[in-house]
Amino acid sequence: MRILIADDDRMSRRLLEGALKQMGHQVVSVADGLEAIRVSALPDSPPLAILDWMMPGADGLAVCRAIRQRAGQYVYIILLTARNRQEDMVEGLLAEADDFLKKPLDPVELRARLRSGERVLALQERLLVAQETLRHQATHDVLTGIWNRAMVVDQLERELARARREGQSLAIILADLDHFKSVNDTYGHAAGDAVLREAAARMVSVPRRYDFVGRYGGEEFLLVLPNCEMPEAALVAERVRSAIAAAPISVGTIGLPLTVSLGVACTSGTPVAADVLLQQADEALYHAKAMGRNRAEFWPIPADQPSSSSDVIGALGT
Repeated sequence: MRILIADDDRMSRRLLEGALKQMGHQVVSVADGLEAIRVSALPDSPPLAILDWMMPGADGLAVCRAIRQRAGQYVYIILLTARNRQEDMVEGLLAEADDFLKKPLDPVELRARLRSGERVLALQERLLVAQETLRHQATHDVLTGIWNRAMVVDQLERELARARREGQSLAIILADLDHFKSVNDTYGHAAGDAVLREAAARMVSVPRRYDFVGRYGGEEFLLVLPNCEMPEAALVAERVRSAIAAAPISVGTIGLPLTVSLGVACTSGTPVAADVLLQQADEALYHAKAMGRNRAEFWPIPADQPSSSSDVIGALGT
């Protein structure tokens, strides 16, 4: 483990450094409190610090308080001191020190204090992993690994607010896998899950790096395209359609051909509520299904003759 030690007494610092290295630890050694504060703020700073109580520049308590005021990884702090009065211990605890190590140094006590620190840091790491796991589960779809419905809709609302502030356009694409029910009915739900995972992976590979892709529900996906006008959204929709239809999706030894229908709606610089924009895209998607599937349609739906995605791209590009 990497350990920061701060002690202005050169002999005491060398003795402590030697004992720690003999135990197999890596040591970062400084001679005053201000340098300890600087080192502890570095991105790769040690997770455990042994600080002399009395130091020039900033004493151990000041260093402790400075470390606790910063966000980031938890640093286990041991104060090195010859003080043993109860009020001194209380003062150290109020500065949020974790433990104390008495001077002169006792190697047996040092090893025991370090083991306590290692247990706390290991527990902290497990808690952080568990927290990140819970955060991921709360924001991502379990099956496909992309954003879940709540998060992609929340992102849509955030980006709509940004578009209103900055006078930009935003487009969304609702994508629905064609005849997906027949996949489940014919090959089983395990095959259906494999198809959903592969379809999500293909969709994620298409948009721009700052676009958002989420599972909207069942076999339906939502793409949020910030700062995007309809012509560019039409191109993204066609790339998604092509990516899904490009090759059969392998499920065991079976290759399942798959297509997708898409509905596209755009704010075109006009403030639109999220539910209204979603309804517009849904109507366009329904129209794409009605027109034979494996195509993108665009809101508003033409009153006379429906247009294919290539027709819309050409018309909007002129």
